[in-house]
Amino acid sequence: MELLADSALADREGVPQLRRPSPVGKHPLASVGIAAVRLPGGGCTNLMRVMQTNACSLSCGYCPTFCGGNVPRVSISPDETARTFMEVHRKGLASGLFLTSGVPGRPTRATDRMLATLDLLRRREGFGGYVHIKLLPGAEPAQVEEAARLANRISVNLEAPSDEHVQRLTRDKSFSGDLLPKLEYAGRLLAARRGLPGALPVSGATTQFVVGAAGERDREILGVVDRLERRRLLHHAHFSAFQPVAGTPLENLPATPAARELRLYQAEHLLRQYGFALHELAFGHDGNLDLERDPKTAWARANPALFPLEVTRAAYEALLRVPGVGPATARALVESRRTTTLRGREDLRAAGVDVVRAGYYLTLRGRRLAPAPPAEQLRLFAPGGHLTQAPYRTPVPPCAYR
Repeated sequence: MELLADSALADREGVPQLRRPSPVGKHPLASVGIAAVRLPGGGCTNLMRVMQTNACSLSCGYCPTFCGGNVPRVSISPDETARTFMEVHRKGLASGLFLTSGVPGRPTRATDRMLATLDLLRRREGFGGYVHIKLLPGAEPAQVEEAARLANRISVNLEAPSDEHVQRLTRDKSFSGDLLPKLEYAGRLLAARRGLPGALPVSGATTQFVVGAAGERDREILGVVDRLERRRLLHHAHFSAFQPVAGTPLENLPATPAARELRLYQAEHLLRQYGFALHELAFGHDGNLDLERDPKTAWARANPALFPLEVTRAAYEALLRVPGVGPATARALVESRRTTTLRGREDLRAAGVDVVRAGYYLTLRGRRLAPAPPAEQLRLFAPGGHLTQAPYRTPVPPCAYR
């Protein structure tokens, strides 16, 4: 369980997050893959993450558990997985389960083992909480349908934005023949189930991209994500900066900067939550986002005629375009106008505005809050305007089961 939990902990679940220490302390079950994740609406919850096996016959060049990797191979049965999770859950250590697997031999057999675990949890254990299953490449349509019946969230990792790029990562996966159609099918099934009487709550479908190992461009990745999200087949995407691992086929490739991963997360938020269109993002001549400037600031600097905005009159949609102003802050500013008088920078700061980033783009009763934009530097800001650190890095790179 410790080996399989360590492998699964490298996967990201929920929303782009900072890994936080789990509050389980020295409990005997603390090593069973429990990690804190941020929820989309705020706050945190604990998930138990585990692989049912790390044995794998795939040749993914970025993964330490690829078929030629020198790692100990272990597996646990559906019954063992279900019983261990329920023990963890009853002790209050984890509220939900993230389940994944390597692909030893036929992917349908490994997928059946994961589905059997979910069936035991729902039918025998009566667990009605959150379950996320990572579907494997090669899973059949009937298995996707069963996963949509038993799970709250389904993931299908696209790995890269096209057949050409996927083939540079692994010869065993097909973007257009398997991964993309499966993700779209899972998205349709979950969307159709949303709101049905007696159905489990639905959290939508997610995917993940290995960034930088296949020569893909940010514009290509975000183009795929944008099309899927606009069709409501994808809830959100994850991005994992490639980190070479000794002993893998891609061990000699350079590591992808963590800043590129963060910029992709920021840009995806702009597309999904801020009303930006793909063509509005500021891509360089190489098709990539600027690593030195967050994408919202890059857009604002490229559209100076739209600024400054009068904070006491600007519409919600316009305020969303201001660097340092997120959806909750923009909404609060608009809703408070009838009852609150903003007197200066401190009032704006109390309302949630990042005045350092936003000051140049806003006026308060006709007076600009900053004479110039802040000095350019590598600013790792979350899309809502809050300073953050680079995403948590683990020694395990994105893998076939991520």
